[in-house]
Amino acid sequence: MKKNLAIGYLLAATTATGAFAATTVLTAAPTESWTVTNYYKQAVYDPKESKIGDIDDVLVDKSGKITGLVVGVGGFLGAGEKDVIVPFNAVKTAKKNDKWWLTLDETKDDLKGALGFKYDRASTTWVPEKK
Repeated sequence: MKKNLAIGYLLAATTATGAFAATTVLTAAPTESWTVTNYYKQAVYDPKESKIGDIDDVLVDKSGKITGLVVGVGGFLGAGEKDVIVPFNAVKTAKKNDKWWLTLDETKDDLKGALGFKYDRASTTWVPEKK
C-alpha cells in the first residue's frame, strides 16, 4: 500500500512538473510572431512617405496583447516633442530595403493636434498632459 502511494505521488509530481515545464519554455517561436524591435524606435510615415515621428513606446495589456503605440511628433532633436498614442492596428507595416516601413493614415499636423501624453514614472503608465 505504501509503495503504491509513493509511486502515485511520484507520478503526480512528475506529471505536474512536466505540464508546468511545457508551458514555460517554447521549443519554437510562435508562428506569425514579430519582435518589438520591428516597432520600437522606428520611424512612422504618412501615406505620402513624409516622416511623422518615431515610436517611443509599445503598450501591452495584461494579457500580453499590444494595444497601442506611443509616437513622438514635432520638435527638433527631442526638444518640443509631443507624445501621442495611436491604436496598434492603425499602424501598417511593409518591408522596404530590408527595413520595416511603418505608416499611419494621419499627417504630422493631425498628430500635433491630438491629445498629448506624458510618462508617469510613479504609476509606470502614460497619462494625459495637463494644459
